[in-house]
Amino acid sequence: MITNYFLLAVHLIVGFILVFYAAKAFRKTRYPPMLLLVIGFTLLVLGETVIGDVFSFIGKEEIQSIIEESFEIAGFIILILAVKKS
Repeated sequence: MITNYFLLAVHLIVGFILVFYAAKAFRKTRYPPMLLLVIGFTLLVLGETVIGDVFSFIGKEEIQSIIEESFEIAGFIILILAVKKS
């Protein structure tokens, strides 16, 4: 149980460090694909960790899983768009 929370915390910290540096790079360059990277990375980090916990009140694991995966798929789509536009 504690290992699970530790891994969740590490995942969030590393994920938001990535988002922070991507946002910092966007502010510095104002390069539009970099903004897409920020949005995509944010959706991936949130979809995997925070969204799953937020929607745990639903009670149905299947719906919760669909919501989590939807955020991750949207994040990957945005990352693909960022790479294509760069």
